[in-house]
Order: sequence, then structure tokens, then C-alpha cells
Amino acid sequence: MIETQDRQTAIVTGAARGIGAAIALRLARDCWHVVAADIETGDGADLVRAAGGTVVAADIGVEAGVKRVVAEALAATGRIDAIVSNAGINANGALSETSLDAWNRVLAVNLTALFLLAREAEAELRRRKGAMVAIASTRAHMSEPDTLAYSASKGGVVALSHALAVTLGPDVRVNCISPGWIDTGKWGPLKASDHAQHPAGRVGTPEDVAAAVAFLLSGEQGFLTGAEIILDGGMTRRMIYS
Repeated sequence: MIETQDRQTAIVTGAARGIGAAIALRLARDCWHVVAADIETGDGADLVRAAGGTVVAADIGVEAGVKRVVAEALAATGRIDAIVSNAGINANGALSETSLDAWNRVLAVNLTALFLLAREAEAELRRRKGAMVAIASTRAHMSEPDTLAYSASKGGVVALSHALAVTLGPDVRVNCISPGWIDTGKWGPLKASDHAQHPAGRVGTPEDVAAAVAFLLSGEQGFLTGAEIILDGGMTRRMIYS
């Protein structure tokens, strides 16, 4: 077993459930010390704690919350080698009914938190020759009606990721993943037609995203930075006219 002080440390935001929980557990299995951050703890965070990780309850949509996560990660292990900015919310609805407060809250959690995490951990990430992975969305490239703040925030994540890659390079690699339809169980059981419309033959799983994160954080990926991985089973390449 790798001793705690010898393990690399990764912060994962939005780690209490869904995609974030899958990422946190995958990294824990890969012998990272995971600092699982979320506004409230959940099953995923509890599993991270059971695996020897650290759980931090914090609102990363505000500056103080981000500062707390970074500080507690350093207090727990004395290092930060990677950050996975995954936490995300939406405020979908009609344009006329979308308040400025709701718009600002989505951008704060989904986009501004990525900027704050990079700023607060910059010195440590540079010291460790670390890496960041941001979880964007295919909504950065395609939309349904009434997904305004969410789509805007995810487009910003894609752009901010390559801006950070250029800003922090060559010390720190920064990439993003844009998932398509990922089944987290939130919307009920899937139909056969849901799977069939994907060129890959199925809807994605949180573990698919976790595997991509593990790939991007791999020490073998020293030449990959500023990239966006579209992880959608091929859906954004399929023309649909009916």
C-alpha cells in the first residue's frame, strides 16, 4: 500500500454523487488521495472517506468556499497535484423567467469556480507539475431551448480551460471533458431507443467520464494540454433531421 504522504492529492468538486462521485472513487482506486468537495456530503463523499480520502463541505460557488477547499487539501496532505472542477448546476427555464440571480449562480458554480480553483492552487500546482481537468458539456456546442445559463457556462468552461492551459503551461496541464448524455439515474429508467440513437450503441455512464479523467491525469499524458474531449457516444457527429 502507498503511504498517505507519498500519494498524489486530487481535489474533486461536486463529488457527493453522480459523475463527481464516480471520478472521486476512480481516482481513489488509482491510489490518489482524494479531497472530495461538495456543498453537502452524500454517498459518494462517504465512500471517499472510507477509502482514506478527505471530505470537505463547501460551496464552491463563492470565493470563501474555494479558498476553504484548497486550504483543507493542503492541511490534509501538504500537496495538491490535480484538480477536477466538476461541480455544476442549472437553472433551465424560459428566457423571460430567468432571473439575474439564477443566471449569476449558475455561472458562479459552473465557471467562476474553475477560475478560482486555478488561482488559489496555482503555486502548488506549478510546484508539483500538476494538472487540471474541467468538466464542461456538449451544451457548449449544441443546445435545446431554455438552457441558457447552463450552455453559456459550459461554453465558458471550454474557453477558460484552454486559456488556463496557455497561462499555466508548461508547468500545469489543463484539459476539459465535454460529456453528452450520461445516465446518473436522475431522470428514471432509460428506453432502448435512448441507447440506439447513440453511434456507440448506448448512453454514457459516470464511469465513462471517470475513466477519461484518469486518462487525462495520467503521468503518461505530458504532451496533452488545452484539449477538449467530447465524450458523447458520437451524438454530436450524427445528423438528425426528424
